[in-house]
Amino acid sequence: MASGKILTLLIVATLLALVGAWVVARSYRKSMQRLMKAPVAASSGASVPAPARQHHATFPTLSDNDDAYRRLLFSFIGLTLVIALTRTVLTQIIADGPITLKTVATLGAAYAWPVLPVLAVIGRWSRLRFVGAMLGWLVFAILLLTWRTNENITFAQVVGWMLFDTGLPLIVVTALCLGGATRAVGPWLAPLFIVFSGSSQLGLDLLAAMIEAESPFVVWLAGWMGAKTAFTLFAVLPWLIAWWPARALGRWLAGAYRERQISELFYLFTAVWTIALVGPALGAIHELGWGAVVCFAPLLWIPLGAVLMQRFAAPSSTGTPPTLLILRVFQQDANAQNIFDRVIERWRLSGNTVLIAGTDLADRTIDADDVFTFLDGRLAERFIAQAGDIESRLGQFEFEPDVEGRYRINECYCHDNTWQQALDRLVGISDVVLMDLRNFKAKNAGCVHELGVLAKAPKLARVVILTNHETERDAAQAAAAGAPANRFVWLAEGEKSGLQPADVLAALFPSATAPSAVPQPR
Repeated sequence: MASGKILTLLIVATLLALVGAWVVARSYRKSMQRLMKAPVAASSGASVPAPARQHHATFPTLSDNDDAYRRLLFSFIGLTLVIALTRTVLTQIIADGPITLKTVATLGAAYAWPVLPVLAVIGRWSRLRFVGAMLGWLVFAILLLTWRTNENITFAQVVGWMLFDTGLPLIVVTALCLGGATRAVGPWLAPLFIVFSGSSQLGLDLLAAMIEAESPFVVWLAGWMGAKTAFTLFAVLPWLIAWWPARALGRWLAGAYRERQISELFYLFTAVWTIALVGPALGAIHELGWGAVVCFAPLLWIPLGAVLMQRFAAPSSTGTPPTLLILRVFQQDANAQNIFDRVIERWRLSGNTVLIAGTDLADRTIDADDVFTFLDGRLAERFIAQAGDIESRLGQFEFEPDVEGRYRINECYCHDNTWQQALDRLVGISDVVLMDLRNFKAKNAGCVHELGVLAKAPKLARVVILTNHETERDAAQAAAAGAPANRFVWLAEGEKSGLQPADVLAALFPSATAPSAVPQPR
């Protein structure tokens, strides 16, 4: 297949993945809303007793969390540099170019841009910051290469080469990672749409071959339905066959993620580097043919890097990590997403996170298993229909960190008549709670109930409450009356300064004298 066809295939697959991600995310939220309100058999209303405690959580400090964050960043940056330098040497060997310290260092710096999407996910960068960083790196690379190359290479040549080699992959990655839905869903759908786009290309190649052979069937088909319709038929009909391998691929990705064989960050990191290496591979096809796959050899550093990172970036604490329960006022999407991006993502370096699933955080918590479970039409199976389902759902929670050291988000999917029982059980396995009561009103009966449960829970180390000037604090404090002294920590959002993530994180880490925490189910 010519390099032009491969390039077109990748562009089409990216566009389809973008549209597919938006459609899937939108449909996923609508399905969640419908299932949460769906009538189910009346529940017994009995609380689910917590099993006997066997393990006690060991709380890290805020300093430990900062150290883990730095280790994570330095690990991915270091792995990126190794891959970029390897790519540079390999590219120079293929092109029979000079391999000097100056050349390798210059090109390696220009080729290191794939670390940006991973840093953006870790830090939850805004769209503007992410786009600015990606475009800034492209400009930096062009200026760097212009400065370090000899006078025989013009600025226009540098720009043209960089736009083909780096510009297009960079644009593809930026498009996939730009929005919340596309960043969460798009990379998982991209391989499937590559399969679909490849099948369309094979169908069109077959049509071209039949036309060249002057097939009477093609002449009859074009006369019967028209040339444009026949062309569309050969492009789309292969999807009926491609559906089966695409479906199998999606299920394999979901299973690999569920079994912790791959993680979100390493999948994204591998996907970005694969896209980045497409340019040099396409450039080498004319000379090397299928041998151009050697351009993807730098990807071999990734599994080795994962092994090393599991040792270097893994949590330093040897005890059971603490579990954080997230509660919030529903239908406050912006508040929930903001606190998730700025606080919860950092907490994930220190401990587990559990919550009751909601549409407000769907773009933040959806993962490969969720995506393909939904596409298989099995989302309803995730929902807790009665109290007896709670233990089964908790048994599916993943409390071990991924290879890069981040803990996963675990959710309970609840109907309107089962969330209170699920709450009781989540409180029972949690050590600390973060409750966002910004814009809380006394009429928010669900939050009032949650405050009462938190006040009576026997072994919670701390409950951090976020408020703002709209919060009806008297009603909230009345609902929490009777709690042990110093259990509730109230943090008020300033009208101008807002909530500082450092202050919230500091409040989440209790002192060494905090009450013993409850165990995690194993």
